Amino acid sequence: MTQSYRVTCLDCGQANRVPADKLSAGPKCGTCGNKLISGKVAEVDFATLAKAERDDLPLLVDFWAPWCGPCRAMAPQFQQAAGILAPHVRLAKINTQVNPTATQRYRIQGIPAFILFHKGREAARAAGARPAADLVAFVKSKISIPA
Repeated sequence: MTQSYRVTCLDCGQANRVPADKLSAGPKCGTCGNKLISGKVAEVDFATLAKAERDDLPLLVDFWAPWCGPCRAMAPQFQQAAGILAPHVRLAKINTQVNPTATQRYRIQGIPAFILFHKGREAARAAGARPAADLVAFVKSKISIPA
């Protein structure tokens, strides 16, 4: 039997099952048809994040706010890391100003803050702006992903 991954669509919040050998083939959501693994950063809301944190595929989340200068400066680096880590890790960001419940739920004390979720648990967290290479190294040091 082929291994499959539970992958939540970051656009509509629907859970999908994706066979392991199809992760690199651009799988699409069975409900909305959008790509499940795009190599791009997805903007999510609190409800979608609460579902996606339980996925089998690792998810690195950037907690940010539009008024935060380091957060805005970090955005291109985060996008670059998304392209490097795909299809084995997805990256998403959540606006803490629009989603204050997320700030409370995940005990965010400063932004930008990053939480790596893996198999339904928080695997690691980091804070502060950093280059894409540091984000990639951070993820690879915390979880095992194929080369």
